[in-house]
Amino acid sequence: MANVVIAIDGPSGSGKSSTSRSIALRAHWKYLDTGALYRAITWLALEENRTEASDIVEAAKFHEISFIADPENPKVFLGDRDLSQEIRSTRVTDNVSQISQMPEIRAHLVEMQRKIIEDSPTGIVVEGRDIGTVVAPDAQLKIFLYADLQARALRRELELEGIGATETVAQSLQSRDSIDSTRRVSPLRPAEDALELDSTELDLDEVVDLIWGWLKQKNLIGLPIVAVIGRPNVGKSTLVNRIIGRREAIVEDTPGVTRDRVKYEAEWNGRRFILVDTGGWEVHPEGISEKITAGSEMAIQESDIVLFVVDAQVGALDEDQALVDLLRKSKKKVIVAANKVDGQREEADAHGLWNLGLGEPRFVSALHGRGAGDLMDLIIKSLPEVGKAPIDDGFRKIALVGRPNVGKSSLLNALAGASRVIVDEHAGTTRDPVDELIEIGDATWRFIDTAGIRRRAHQDSGTDYYASLRTAAALDRAEVAVVVFDASIPLTEQDIRIVTMAEEAGRAIVLVMNKWDLMDEDRQIQLERELDRQLERYPWVQRVNVSAKTGWHRDRLAPALRTALASWEKRIPTSKLNSFLGALIAATPPPVRSGKQPKIRFATQAAICPPKFVVFSSEWVEPSYRRFIERRIREEFGFGGSPVEVAIKVKERE
Repeated sequence: MANVVIAIDGPSGSGKSSTSRSIALRAHWKYLDTGALYRAITWLALEENRTEASDIVEAAKFHEISFIADPENPKVFLGDRDLSQEIRSTRVTDNVSQISQMPEIRAHLVEMQRKIIEDSPTGIVVEGRDIGTVVAPDAQLKIFLYADLQARALRRELELEGIGATETVAQSLQSRDSIDSTRRVSPLRPAEDALELDSTELDLDEVVDLIWGWLKQKNLIGLPIVAVIGRPNVGKSTLVNRIIGRREAIVEDTPGVTRDRVKYEAEWNGRRFILVDTGGWEVHPEGISEKITAGSEMAIQESDIVLFVVDAQVGALDEDQALVDLLRKSKKKVIVAANKVDGQREEADAHGLWNLGLGEPRFVSALHGRGAGDLMDLIIKSLPEVGKAPIDDGFRKIALVGRPNVGKSSLLNALAGASRVIVDEHAGTTRDPVDELIEIGDATWRFIDTAGIRRRAHQDSGTDYYASLRTAAALDRAEVAVVVFDASIPLTEQDIRIVTMAEEAGRAIVLVMNKWDLMDEDRQIQLERELDRQLERYPWVQRVNVSAKTGWHRDRLAPALRTALASWEKRIPTSKLNSFLGALIAATPPPVRSGKQPKIRFATQAAICPPKFVVFSSEWVEPSYRRFIERRIREEFGFGGSPVEVAIKVKERE
């Protein structure tokens, strides 16, 4: 997860420090008081009687100013010396503005602050006087916190533990405000996109609650994760469907339908969380079951709460006890769901699950909904306020689609540099769409690994049929379709149909020719001929040749994705479009039909994602001429990797 940065700016005494620490503690993030760094370098300048900026910076580098970004006990050090209390003296306060406005000193400390921010593993709250404008202009949330002078003076007096010195403190703050207002970039001016908050009449809890609400509105608080764990065929996916309120997880009577860890967003009584459906855990797994069991154990480690599902009609088995031991070692909060309790008789038998030693079993019938509400109430009550789920920061969504066994999951693992999804030599391993955040090309992308689309999905078994429907749904919510081909074998009609499916969905398209390590020179020549012949309608797709197995050329995917997305979102100014269209029509007018010459009046771009152009004409225009306009628009303006639609609208002159 990319770290979340919250920038809190404002004048001295507005409550930035207390507010920032409270937010950081509540969110389990780091905390950076940039003012402490300026105070530390000011203390150093005064201590060593240095006045020149270059001398002060040199001394700071020699003594090494450092900051411990722990919100419970933040500290600033000069070498091994703790300056956390000494920098709060009146002497430092009176001189810090003069020292901090020196450009050389500011540049040195800004670099230090950015390094602390980058090193934060999850999130960090940064407070100071130019955070949103200079230090972290890309912060996900910027707040300008201010208060009137009297309120600020009272707060600063309490901070300095001074009694009866409010007037003196107020004069110091007013003097500092005066100096700051004359700076080229005044810290008393909020960033353009900052939310302003007047804390004069608010106490700390009220300020924190307001900011917390903004964090939730912007989805910057990690959602709790509930992992659904259990043996095969105990009804985990049925219970998942019951909780999320729709038939999303694939369900069949056959054990082992779910294989990968599949995440769904759920909500109950206004509380959102992530539900993770897992494959059946086994004590002695073999073959693909080894990977499924490993995935379940990983889901336990990643979760905040474990929902342990047991078939109450079967009761606790020796395998359940082995899983209980694993859950105890994880030290996670565990809720036991006794599933398939459809009536009083099953409920009486289910009381035996107390023997698992994990607390009271909760009776539920995932199929009929009995007890589901009470179970959900307990889950919500047990959720932490901040969870481990990665925060959705608007990462670009990329769907990996293709026939079964072309290497989609292998490609995702190669891009991630780790085993994120299950890969097996048998076709059809992936059944549910699996979301993963992966960093490639200095950016984070949300990849959606999907089940292979078979030729006759409607004739397949229930598992494959529903998997194909979920693949289509994943394609609809993606922005780019990465269509994966097995380059080592001849292209099939199904390969081409999947490209058409992506185009009809309006997605940008990147064609990945996988298994390039299996290609010889003859096959490469043959492949080029196949592409020219069978993909003649799609000369605009972005193409990348890769080997998911060896990682060869995986670095070329990110540039292709960026090109496709830029084209998908491109907008042509109306004046530029009509200037081009006028020259095009003058050189090549539309064909005459029934003795009438259509007159092209003007055109406009009606939409993006994908681009759509509407051409207004006095008469009906031949489809071939519409395709001619589309081709020339591509030649003139690009649009590589994106479908483009040109529509003709007949509009007679009034």
